[in-house]
Amino acid sequence: MTEKLTVFDPAEGLDSDEAVAMFMAGAFETNDAGYIAHALGVVARAKGMAQIAAETGLSREQLYRSFSERGNPTLKTTLAVMKALGIELSAKVPAAH
Repeated sequence: MTEKLTVFDPAEGLDSDEAVAMFMAGAFETNDAGYIAHALGVVARAKGMAQIAAETGLSREQLYRSFSERGNPTLKTTLAVMKALGIELSAKVPAAH
């Protein structure tokens, strides 16, 4: 018997601001710049890449490339996409170990 597997797309589950916040919080906790960029790309796909492109003035192709698993977006691009997504970046003092 052969099982049919489907590809999981995390963008499909990001249907609320709370889901996006939890998803991005988990990405930020990794401290992995590549993973964080990829996670922003997933959120952008969930919101609609064409809409994000229009709001940022960047092309959809540039956004897809920048926020792919191997992408390396500039800080300017990252901040523009975060603003378009309604995601705020903040700093805090880490808890003492």
